[in-house]
Amino acid sequence: MGHHQLVLLTGCSGGGKSTLLAELAARGHRVVEEPGRRIVAEELASGGSALPWIDMVAFARRALEMARQDHTAAADLEGWTFFDRGLVDAAVGLEHLTGTPAVESLASDRYHQRVFMAPPWPGIYRTDSERRHGMDEAVAEYERLLVACPALGYEVIHLPRVSVTERADFVLASLAAATR
Repeated sequence: MGHHQLVLLTGCSGGGKSTLLAELAARGHRVVEEPGRRIVAEELASGGSALPWIDMVAFARRALEMARQDHTAAADLEGWTFFDRGLVDAAVGLEHLTGTPAVESLASDRYHQRVFMAPPWPGIYRTDSERRHGMDEAVAEYERLLVACPALGYEVIHLPRVSVTERADFVLASLAAATR
């Protein structure tokens, strides 16, 4: 099986990825929460400084490490595993901050050929204790991912701005079509 059943949901912060992930989980699929949110929760609890608003490089390196562990843990499992962000996001973030090419950080770790990209969706965008940046930063990050994913050999599938039920149907139908 390997990486062919590991599916990356990426794109704009606040674009509805977490909601989509919850819907896929409710349908019985394995899901992996965004590394960034888990790191922020851990660092806030422990008083650590690997936080995007304190030490962005340390945060990006930590996200890369966590995403690699997530990827490895799911690589040999049966069925689809959906990732809310992952290695690609962390590597692209690190490249933006340090200049280290994303392709070097990724090594041979791959996801399914089709990567699902959440577009900016200002109507549902919210900040909270774990997401403090504004819409402008979110869109800039989205635009970097939009360039990086095809450059890394992925086919970008844009998630439609529809209900979460329709989004989940769309993702599953697109994956079914890709594996025929």
